[in-house]
Amino acid sequence: MAQVIVTIDGKAYRMACEEGQEAHLEGLAQNFDRYVGHLKTQFGEIGDLRLTVMASIMVMDELSEANRRISQIEQELESMKKHREGSAAVAEKSDQALAGMLSELTSQVRSIAAKLDGAGDTA
Repeated sequence: MAQVIVTIDGKAYRMACEEGQEAHLEGLAQNFDRYVGHLKTQFGEIGDLRLTVMASIMVMDELSEANRRISQIEQELESMKKHREGSAAVAEKSDQALAGMLSELTSQVRSIAAKLDGAGDTA
């Protein structure tokens, strides 16, 4: 396991993470530190624990909103897939109907051509 020292609210914390994840963990800590700093600016010195809890709740609120939006987008995507499948089925039926009409029209044209050929032979 790799170890990283992150700083939140001016305090250093040693944290373990998987090899190769050090920069990611440092970035997460920096983002969280911004939350704590923002709250500290708004409310002043209200205690480390309270600042940490408030920042955590803010992060969870954003995560909850992101999850809600992801769920909404997934539902819209599923609806689009169903609509596309329905449209494809309608298009297939239309193509089959058109092919049937063209086949019928071809038969009628051939029949007319045969009659015209037969009428020309008797003259």
